[in-house]
Amino acid sequence: MVRRERWMVVATLALLQIFVVLAGTYVIAHDADRTPAPVASPKPTPVPLVTAGPVLAAAGDGALPAKGTLATRLTAAMGDPALGGSVAGIVLDVSTGTPIFDGRSGTPITPASTTKVVTAMTVLATVGPDARLATRVVRGSTSGSIVLVGGGDPTLAGPATSAAEQKEIYPRPASLARLASSTAGALKAAKITSVDLSYDTSLFTGPRTAPGWKPTYIPEGSVAPVAALMMDEGRARNGARYPDPARATADAFATLLRKNGIKVGKEVGSAKAAPTAPELARVESGPIYALVERMLTHSDNDLAEALARQSAIKAGLPHTFEGVPAAVRRALTRLGAADGVEVHDGSGLSTKNRITPTALARILAVAASPAHPELHSLISGLPVAGFTGTLHNRYAKSDSKAGAGLVRAKTGTLNGVNTLAGIAYTTDGRLLTFAFMADQVANPPEAIAALDKMATIVSQS
Repeated sequence: MVRRERWMVVATLALLQIFVVLAGTYVIAHDADRTPAPVASPKPTPVPLVTAGPVLAAAGDGALPAKGTLATRLTAAMGDPALGGSVAGIVLDVSTGTPIFDGRSGTPITPASTTKVVTAMTVLATVGPDARLATRVVRGSTSGSIVLVGGGDPTLAGPATSAAEQKEIYPRPASLARLASSTAGALKAAKITSVDLSYDTSLFTGPRTAPGWKPTYIPEGSVAPVAALMMDEGRARNGARYPDPARATADAFATLLRKNGIKVGKEVGSAKAAPTAPELARVESGPIYALVERMLTHSDNDLAEALARQSAIKAGLPHTFEGVPAAVRRALTRLGAADGVEVHDGSGLSTKNRITPTALARILAVAASPAHPELHSLISGLPVAGFTGTLHNRYAKSDSKAGAGLVRAKTGTLNGVNTLAGIAYTTDGRLLTFAFMADQVANPPEAIAALDKMATIVSQS
């Protein structure tokens, strides 16, 4: 891609950004990069993703950048005191897999939300890009009883999310109200107007919080307790997380059934549906590839945990946090990208996670390869520097603004941790992946600026 074409991409993205502002929508970062604490994935942003087409179009066409010049500039940038004493990075050529720059790239670093790159590859490779997550209602064990069965879709829209808001969310979520309407229709067709309701969350088992999660994560709103039945990612109307998302969803469903003319018994309890129970109604999420894009663009913690758990289920592993690392290892081993990855959750909130820069750069290179079209939404979901998702308010400084519109990368932030992993074309059109990571950060805002500067250096090489 020549310089003129690169700036055409920037101009296009700028026009799209102006259109979004004029339309009255807002881009709100869902990663914790704007705060010193890991508060992530607030209320979903109803803004379409900007998935620029040329991102993968010319991988490997241009000449490789001069190693010496790039290494000198990146080495100097990595020496920024704001990054602290534990910093590592790499730049990798997608076409050949050759390192163009190596700064202690084999060092395991706390990855924070760049863990979601691993989650994205795992679910795309294991579950597949076109699968959908279903929330169902089936007949219960007794006459006049029904069971609401969670399918592990945290994006299920509850009554607090209006129909107009649902139309603007990407991908458009399944609706609990629609499920209630369809269920009521099926019951009335069977001449049933009174039911006992229970709910089934057995698809996900084990602890609802991961190893390495801080006890403050749920109260502060960083994530909800992981559950197979959940509406609005476990958020109440006031934005706080439900202590029991499944029960809150079942109660809301009972209310919706009553509004549709079905009497519901007062006791709404947990029960396991029979595997062969006749289905009355169902609603389905958007496809996995779109959920991956949403997860990466907005650093959605709840969606990341659900997708990681779906990977374990599909792989025939325990439906628990213990099954997630095994699913990751299997998927990444098949793709030749397992080395240097140790994860204990899907979102990156776990302080026990360790990933090397080499591993992240390699995963991105595999996802960008024409040999793996099923993984390409990992690339299209990466935020665009200065325009979308968790990068929308970055790349405005003098030493990083040249990277706006050219860098696509996943951000990561925990207390003392700042990371950035993504892709960029060189000025001659060579596609490179990079990962820059620091987990002893002394000055978070300045550390973020340093990471953005390094990514910009890659895009200008």
